[in-house]
Amino acid sequence: MRLRTVHRHAVNRFFRPMGRALTSVALVAALIAALLAPAAQAGGSQKTLSKKQSQSATGNKGNRGSTKATATRKAAAHAGVVRASAKTARMPARRVAFVPARPSFGQIAGLHGVSDPLALRSSVALVVDQDTQEVLFSKNDHAVLPIASLTKLMTGLLISQAKLPMDELLTITQDDVDMEKGSRSRLTVGTTLTRGAMLHLALMASENRAAHALGRTYPGGIAAFVAQMNAQARWLGMTDTHYAEPTGLSSRNQSSARDLATLVNVTHADPLLRELSTSPDYEVAVGRKTLQYNNTNRLVKNPTWDIGLQKTGYISEAGRCLVMQAQVAGRKLIMVFLDSAGKFSRIADAERVRHWIESMPSSMAPARNSSG
Repeated sequence: MRLRTVHRHAVNRFFRPMGRALTSVALVAALIAALLAPAAQAGGSQKTLSKKQSQSATGNKGNRGSTKATATRKAAAHAGVVRASAKTARMPARRVAFVPARPSFGQIAGLHGVSDPLALRSSVALVVDQDTQEVLFSKNDHAVLPIASLTKLMTGLLISQAKLPMDELLTITQDDVDMEKGSRSRLTVGTTLTRGAMLHLALMASENRAAHALGRTYPGGIAAFVAQMNAQARWLGMTDTHYAEPTGLSSRNQSSARDLATLVNVTHADPLLRELSTSPDYEVAVGRKTLQYNNTNRLVKNPTWDIGLQKTGYISEAGRCLVMQAQVAGRKLIMVFLDSAGKFSRIADAERVRHWIESMPSSMAPARNSSG
């Protein structure tokens, strides 16, 4: 008996300091957990809080054991919750970055703040009677803005005037690939089509590689072609116009509604440009494939419209653009819409103008805004 008593006292003397140490650790851990708990709860999710409550409930069931063990388990459980919450706070949920649309030059200049009688979505508009040159409607018509693929009307005019053989085969090269905007094309490098087919796709479907190939294969190359574009603009009196390349992908291709009305009038006089620009669709054979192209202006398929020439354009700097020659209510009209806000708004603006012209009494005065 005495040996057992001695042995028990020896064991107690050995474990008593260890128990005090464990108790101290538990109390310190509990104190740290109590201090950090509010921050952890603020950064943690509701799911983490539920887990904490579950762990606390589990710890309460263990109260049958010794006080020291219970304190240790509670402190460890609490500390575990704190660590999990802190980890959650350091790893916020992923968010998809919002990239705002790039404003057009017209938006930056505040042109969309100018009101007009027809509430057009285009910041620039001009409607001219082709026979009398009477301005029926104008809105910011002197503003000089990027014109996007309206550029291709000048490209087509030069190709037609040059009298180059339309059956000559042209091949798309790496030089024709858009490196500025990264626009796509179904005309892959190595595709060979006639010059006539390239011109058709450029005017009707606004095919950028086709337009660039037309300029690149012009006598003297692309530099000579661009120089001739600007010379032709000056000869036509388009003093607000400048061209940097033949596709319109560059925002440096700029003009005004007044100048573009002049260009539409001149190109409408060319039967080839009238035919190709108003073609509803076109098929081209590329190797073993047949590619189907549609006109970028859906109004050419609308039986209520009589369109003699048209061209659309879009880059973010220019907004949605549209020029047309059309007969409305027995009048030959030239319409110019630049920097329209919205995918279909330029078409809607053309419809608004047509309905306005059709309802116009013969004695009605032309509509102008303050900046016209």
